[in-house]
Amino acid sequence: MLSSSTFSHYTSSIKKHQLRKIGNMQNQLKDHNHTVQMQHSNSMKLNEKKVKDLMVNKKRLVEIPYTASLAQTMNTLVANKVVAVPVAAPPSQWIGAGGSMIVEADKQTGAVRKHYIGMVTMLDIVAHIAGDDHLSNSDYVIEDLDQRMSVPVSSIIGHSFEGLSLWTLNPNTSLLDCMEVLSKGVHRAMVPTDSQIENTNISAGVELVESSSSYQMLTQMDVLRFLKDHSNEIQSTLLSRTVQDLGAITERIYAITDRTKLIDAIKCLKAAMLNALPIVRASDVCEDDHKQHINGRCRKLVGTISVTDLRGCYIHTLKSWLGISALAFTEQIATSPLYTASDTPNDIGNSTRELVTCYADSTLSEVIDKAVAKHVHRVWVVDQEGLLIGVVSLSDVIRVIRQSMLTDSDA
Repeated sequence: MLSSSTFSHYTSSIKKHQLRKIGNMQNQLKDHNHTVQMQHSNSMKLNEKKVKDLMVNKKRLVEIPYTASLAQTMNTLVANKVVAVPVAAPPSQWIGAGGSMIVEADKQTGAVRKHYIGMVTMLDIVAHIAGDDHLSNSDYVIEDLDQRMSVPVSSIIGHSFEGLSLWTLNPNTSLLDCMEVLSKGVHRAMVPTDSQIENTNISAGVELVESSSSYQMLTQMDVLRFLKDHSNEIQSTLLSRTVQDLGAITERIYAITDRTKLIDAIKCLKAAMLNALPIVRASDVCEDDHKQHINGRCRKLVGTISVTDLRGCYIHTLKSWLGISALAFTEQIATSPLYTASDTPNDIGNSTRELVTCYADSTLSEVIDKAVAKHVHRVWVVDQEGLLIGVVSLSDVIRVIRQSMLTDSDA
């Protein structure tokens, strides 16, 4: 039997242990609350960012005159390592794409020097190379390539969604509103360096009227790099969640097979109005149509064909390559001096022949790291056997991060 003094010492020890345990729990709760407060504070700081914060190290706009040929346009894209350029024309002679009135004016006098009439992307050029929808003779397109590339760039504006309209974002637009625009399929927007639109309450959306002495270009990749650089200000719980859990995966996938010729791949890019298509292994079970895009889901992923691949190709050699398979083309173009020279952290698409993939249970942080490191605008989602099950685009990534920021700011 315990003596009264021993019992008293024993119960005292239990009380001290319980108090220490409660104290530890309180400290853990304080640490948790502090972490939540810090994350909320950091997110609020990110919410306060504006478009002008993203433009600090951006260069002046690369543009082309409306009289430039497509061949000259391609040279500009290659030289500046971009995949899209705005087209400038004399003022008062054109109606801008989508009815836009985006002009460059003298900073002192306000006199208009030029009018931006549209945006030409590699997809526009690809669509033009592919020809009219009724053309089915690939040999004709090959023979006609020189003539097609000699037309003025102004004649092809509007072949793709982005060419139909010009977008501008005011420098004082919030990062959240900017992300809303770029999460809905707009890949880039012009940002005036000294906007003439004085509006302290910048609303969400893009402007179709703007005047400035100069512009810069903001792309989806610029925003993603900015978010990656400020990842400590994003909820860590968001970055550690899987892309499947976040609903960032698009499961409907257009694809071509490894037997599809390059000219037919170009036609498929045009028909689907996509900047890239996955290349899947041809089926031994069913007969694929190698001239059309197919459902690529649950097919073995073997490559990617992107409109930016054509930017790394000399026009006079492209003609000889149109008849080979798209997969063979992507392997050959990887050794092109123009292609390797464009492998820099800029607004480019597929920059290496390495397949950039992830799994459905890959974290958002992993996908962001891959997209930025490899300079790609989409990451293919595969299963453990390399079968294609979806894609995560930059639009998807920007969308889920924005949703999280909005939820956090409302908390």
